[in-house]
Amino acid sequence: MSKSKIEELVATRSGETKFGEKVTLLPSITNIYEDLINLDVKYVLIGLPEAIGVFANYGKIGTSKAWEATIKVLLNTQNSVLNQAKKMCILGYLDFTKENEQLLKWDQKNEKHIKKARALVEEIDKEVSNLIYNIVRAGKIPIIIGGGHNNAYGNIKGSSLALENKINVINFDAHTDFRVIEGRHSGNGFSYAYNEGFLNRYFIFGIHKNYNSETVLNNALNSIENIKYNTFEAVEIEKNSKFKSEMKKALEFVSKDNFGIEIDCDAIANIPSSAQTPSGFSVNQARQFVHFMGSHKHAKYLHICEAAPTKKTATQVGKLISYLITDFLRANES
Repeated sequence: MSKSKIEELVATRSGETKFGEKVTLLPSITNIYEDLINLDVKYVLIGLPEAIGVFANYGKIGTSKAWEATIKVLLNTQNSVLNQAKKMCILGYLDFTKENEQLLKWDQKNEKHIKKARALVEEIDKEVSNLIYNIVRAGKIPIIIGGGHNNAYGNIKGSSLALENKINVINFDAHTDFRVIEGRHSGNGFSYAYNEGFLNRYFIFGIHKNYNSETVLNNALNSIENIKYNTFEAVEIEKNSKFKSEMKKALEFVSKDNFGIEIDCDAIANIPSSAQTPSGFSVNQARQFVHFMGSHKHAKYLHICEAAPTKKTATQVGKLISYLITDFLRANES
């Protein structure tokens, strides 16, 4: 992202210092690994403004707009002793404009179009995994914003290759995204990553009983030792367990080795997303989750996905994601 673009987005005010005035930028991008390795930052913020994976999973598109909504708000948050931007580099975003425009010409009821979209997701996988690989190999922690949950695959693969080992993942999600190997889309990023040997332990936090099939439960969740989960209903409706104790249990399962944190906005009640829900965890619970998981030394990336803001809701979505980003920064630095 260029300095001129940052200056365009930041609303300066006398007596205040905004986040966008203190973040680090690369003067030019030639070789991401070489550019980052000696840079005095710990975090690298990137955007994935795409909706192809969601379309390919018969979902509601709109996830391509989350990056723009977020960056406008994040850059204008206050920079202070309580909220410091000095350790973060804003790299920018991968440009999927052509791919997103193609979606407008396709029909989800047409299987040929679904097949083409899934082929496009495979191409996106390559770009995302290569970018994450270079960021993690440079010793930085990527914070990935926007797009569908298909991008979990690239996050996991890129991190695994850079760390030269399988990686664990904790996923705050109403769905498992561990669906069958049927062509890439937003519902099977984790199953592909697991089958290809990049994902080791996988914990899904807060799945909804109404929206996870018997097939997934039998073929994956209840039959693979390295996969554990809890349900939203057990924590919030039936009250069989407490939120904090479930977070501890989940963290213990993934944190003996390096792990990634995946946040699906579908899990948060009343947030515009590809599968918006009226019943889910609160925004404050999502923030607590990011803080709790992000404070561990083995946390290697944060991915916030599936938000689908409209013009009317863009600022609120931007605020939500900005809160989650800054919660992670503060937790991980402490």
